[in-house]
This record gives sequence, structure tokens and C-alpha cells, in this order.
Amino acid sequence: MIAISILLVGPVFGMGSSNALVNELNVYSARNEALIKPLLDRFSAATGTRINLVTGKGDALLTRLLSEGMNSPADLLLTVDAGRLYRAQQADVLQPINDSLLAEMIPNHLRSRDDQWIGLSVRARVIVYAHDRVTPNELSSYEALTEARWKDKICVRSSSNIYNQSLVAGMIASEGIAATDTWLIALVKNFARPPAGGDRDQIKAVAAGQCDIAIVNSYYLGGMLRSSDPSQVAAASKVTLFWPSQNGRGAHINISGVGITKASKKPALAKALIAFLANDQSQQWYGQINNEFPVRPSVATSALLQSWGPFKADQLNVSELGRYNAEAIMAMDRAGWK
Repeated sequence: MIAISILLVGPVFGMGSSNALVNELNVYSARNEALIKPLLDRFSAATGTRINLVTGKGDALLTRLLSEGMNSPADLLLTVDAGRLYRAQQADVLQPINDSLLAEMIPNHLRSRDDQWIGLSVRARVIVYAHDRVTPNELSSYEALTEARWKDKICVRSSSNIYNQSLVAGMIASEGIAATDTWLIALVKNFARPPAGGDRDQIKAVAAGQCDIAIVNSYYLGGMLRSSDPSQVAAASKVTLFWPSQNGRGAHINISGVGITKASKKPALAKALIAFLANDQSQQWYGQINNEFPVRPSVATSALLQSWGPFKADQLNVSELGRYNAEAIMAMDRAGWK
């Protein structure tokens, strides 16, 4: 079905010089160019469609779309984290996707409830631990990170980070604000140091003995293990990944995703590109290059991802991560998470 939808692009969008503009798509991407351009190039080669790629920070791209309004040249917005996609949706810069093929391809919980955007890859926020100081039977859930044994032993990045905000938003959606407030206050008391740096820095801190466990996105660990920098490989080799909350709602997951801009006059071609990015080959590429999980469970993961073992993922609709973002930020502030 995927191949058919892509092949249809040729007849609908002819390659004659008079049709040059309709054979182009403008993509605003918050993803690093190296993590998306090779796939866009493959789509161009398969369909004859020219892709004009603009990369930037997610919030900056949203500001640009708002400024440009209906005069925006952008056809698609690619960004990371459901919280940012939800912001774009609330800013009214996206149009409904309305595509039955894509609805079949992407699980319901990885798409916005009103069909404004869909996930293209899955990223999990997990626990990593120093395997010379911690045993896996000491770990269980996100909630258990408040136990006294973890006093001064947890590293995590700041509350301004969207990944942490989405983790807390997921907790609010599942457990309620009162329980989340209680959890956050106790969690912050167990921090080994004031939050600083990115997820790789948390892994390095565990390796250096500054803390025993850290909360990170799994693909950062994958990137360090596969790095050409021996120091990153050495640090990552001192920690082990643990899947939290496997006896409960499952590990917190988020997405990278895409929406069609409200200003786009080429939604059919945009949908064809989205279908291409969701096909088996593209999904496998995400895993090989950025150590992310496919949005479609039928697609095989890379050898590294398989080495971490199967896991139960939270089935919460990722729209909730955006819906509760503001409450999450306020809750983190109340708890003193800097």
C-alpha cells in the first residue's frame, strides 16, 4: 500500500517545467539535517519531487510559521516531542491530515486525537544505572525513584527541558496532579546535584560516580555506545539501561513527528512524503542512524535496540503530553526542580 501511494505522486504532480512548483515541498525541520535529509533525498529520487529543507530549533520554527501565517511557504513541520507538536496545533498552524492509509499505519496513541499530526519515531525516557554500584532488582518504577536509597544519587537535566516536562505531563495525565506533586517533591530531594547539561552529560555523570542513576532518553545512550569518540563509548559502557514501570503503565515514550502546515496548498504530496517516512525502510533507518524505535510495531529494530530487550510502553495518547505541559511546568516549579 505504501509503494502505491508513492508511485501515484508521479502522475498527479508531473515533472514538466510548468509544474516545477507543484513538484516541490518545503519542509521546516527541527531535526538535525543528518537525521532527515538522507530520507528526503530518497523520496526525491523515487518521485522526482524537489525537497527544500529548512532546519532550526523547534520553538523558532513555530515562531516563524506564526509570523508567516497563510503566506508561509512551508508544507510540513517536522519536530521532536509531542509537546512541541501540540504547541503547533494550539497555535493553529497545522491542518488535519485526514488520510486513511496513514491512520492504518500509525497506532492511535502515537497520533494527535484530532488528526493534526502523527508520530514518525518513538523515543523512550528510561533509567540508566551504574552496573558496578546498582543491581537491577533495586529498580522498578519512576515512582520508586523517591525511595530513601536514592538520596543524592539521581542525575537529570533541568526542568526547562521538554523531555522532562513531557515525562511529568504523562505522570499528571495518568496519576493526577496531587500524586504527581508528591512524587516530584520527593524526587527532587534525591537529586545528586543541581540539574545541568544534556542527557549525555547525565550518563557521563553516572560513569564518573557523581550519581548512581540517571533519567535519559534511550537514544542518547545508543549514540554514545556507537560514537567514534572513545571517551563517550567508555562512559556509556559503564551504565546499563533499565525499563521502568514494567509492572504498571509501562515506560514513558514520546515521539518525533510531523504535521502538514495550514498554509500548504499541496496536502496530497505532503501525505505521500509522510507515508514514505513511515514505511518499513525509513522506519528501520531511524533505528540504525538515531537509535529510535519505529512507530509501527511490525518493523524490526536495530541490533543495538534489540540488545536492550523487549519492553512495555505506556499507551497514553501522546497528545496528553502537550495538553498537560503547562501544569507539568508549574508542578516542577513548585517542587523546586531547577
